[in-house]
Amino acid sequence: ISHTWFLSIIQNEFRTGKIDLDSTMNLLEKLQISFDFTHVKHVFKKTVDKRKAHTINIEDFRAIYRTIVHRPEFHELFRAYSPNCKILADTELIEFLRKEQYETEACETTALEIILKYEPIEEVRKRRQMSFEGFIRYMSSEDCSIFKNDHRTIYQDMNHPLCDYFISSSHNTYLISDQLIGPSHLWGYTSALLKGCRCLEIDCWDGSNNEPVVYHGHTLTSKIPFHSVIQVIDKYAFVASDYPVVLSLENHCSPKQQEVMADYLESILGDKLLTSTIGDTVVTQLPSPEALKFKILVKNKKVGTTEEGMLRRDLDSHGETGEISELENMSDEDETNEKAPLYPKSDSSKRKSEHRPSHPPRKKAKIKKIKIAIALSDLVIYTKSEKFVSFEHSLANQKCYENNSIGEVRARKFVTHSAKEFVSHTSRFITRIYPKGTRTNSSNYNPQEFWNVGCQMVALNFQTPGVQMELQNGKFLDNGGCGYILKPEFLRNHNSTFTPHNVGRYGKPMSLSIKVISGHQLPPSNLSKTNKADPLVQIEIYGVPEDQAKKKSSVIKSNALSPRWDETLSFTVQVPELALIRFCVEDEISLVTNEFLGQYTLPLLSLSKG
Repeated sequence: ISHTWFLSIIQNEFRTGKIDLDSTMNLLEKLQISFDFTHVKHVFKKTVDKRKAHTINIEDFRAIYRTIVHRPEFHELFRAYSPNCKILADTELIEFLRKEQYETEACETTALEIILKYEPIEEVRKRRQMSFEGFIRYMSSEDCSIFKNDHRTIYQDMNHPLCDYFISSSHNTYLISDQLIGPSHLWGYTSALLKGCRCLEIDCWDGSNNEPVVYHGHTLTSKIPFHSVIQVIDKYAFVASDYPVVLSLENHCSPKQQEVMADYLESILGDKLLTSTIGDTVVTQLPSPEALKFKILVKNKKVGTTEEGMLRRDLDSHGETGEISELENMSDEDETNEKAPLYPKSDSSKRKSEHRPSHPPRKKAKIKKIKIAIALSDLVIYTKSEKFVSFEHSLANQKCYENNSIGEVRARKFVTHSAKEFVSHTSRFITRIYPKGTRTNSSNYNPQEFWNVGCQMVALNFQTPGVQMELQNGKFLDNGGCGYILKPEFLRNHNSTFTPHNVGRYGKPMSLSIKVISGHQLPPSNLSKTNKADPLVQIEIYGVPEDQAKKKSSVIKSNALSPRWDETLSFTVQVPELALIRFCVEDEISLVTNEFLGQYTLPLLSLSKG
């Protein structure tokens, strides 16, 4: 039957006898098979080289099809469940789904759905059976992806307060290259929003003709008009996700241009802009992502409280400014304190045991006054930027709608020395982490160490590829890619004693066993003139320190088309709720260097069995 079906689809193409490479590609597309151009080209070339021609006949095509499509590992599986090795009846498919795919609920309906969706041969489909052709198409489909199907949609409770979620966040979103001389571009905002990013950064400076501009101040990065940025955000804010977008303003504008900013925000964003509290005027708890759907929030410094702002709502506050006093040497974005020690240096061991402050000692701090236009200040509702002084200070004074930004260097010291206080802080207040100023090439830090203590907005340079962005993209695949992921209970609970270095009773050890079976049509090595590589698979776990692990498969020599490993790698993970798993395929170039071929990262708990 398979043969007849196959011929019926392809024979028309061979009316004139032979076909070339382009027609071969078209025919594979017609057969609805995913293939890689380099590999097909190589297999085609090998076939025609034997007879010094540029075309192939119908038998050659069948051989090429089998090489690319009929993978032996699929055949072995199929034969194990098909008594005659030609057809799977619906009952046999159900058995396969239960035993191999761990789909305990699988029943006749499940099997029929799969057959109707993937079986290409009509005759077989009508008999409620599956041929090897259908089996291959099912096994290569999204339905057999390692990523859990029900995590592709929003499945988490979206009614917790905002601070209970990890929020996909970008740093200096307007930059698409480095931090010093590269271009600023609207594409930075478009691409971040399309990736599901929910917190964007906008650096605003006074521009000519009373038009505020966006760029990396005091550098040669190019400038874009503020109103253009807001127009792009208006257009793309809710394409990838319905949940709220936070605009983190790094504001260097004069009060006059701050008013211009406020006008643009209101006129361009219209109803999308959140300009008042939801429900109660008195804010005792942050609203949920669900309650803020399709809303854009402004994160900026604010004069006074949200309640006072609400009382001013219907008054015209144009021309009015307010003042905020701040300690001079505690600027948010430039980590002026990177070099400051965390604790006072002291020789006496007696001093060491005394209570240590959780913030660096300050020189005699000058108070600086910042002027803020009331019109802009009043647009800040649930995301008021507040200087971070210390965990004790926040616990005593900070309101639930006040958020802190902490630079990576200072934050890393807190992770090391005051993790419990850090977790307690992030269970109450939205905390944003940003890269240190010395990362002028837009490199990123590892976000995992800050997710481990519950930081909600771990801001990365989205324009820079690498492991850090792969972890970011992998983590936020979860929950339908909506940009909000509910934190584990031990990072939301105000009384939690969890710390990443000592997970204690919060550990839920899970043993993980992964069989690396085979690869298919991997990217060839850059050193290969044909389609070869010497691939190996490395599996990495990212999570709390004790869960960090890496294991490698052996190397398969000169085979990128269909390397076969059949090796099992095992791990034990203490805190699965925070763990990510990264599959990385590399080409062994020499004993000391490997070339990256590809990777896939996902949350450990989104891993599908089977």
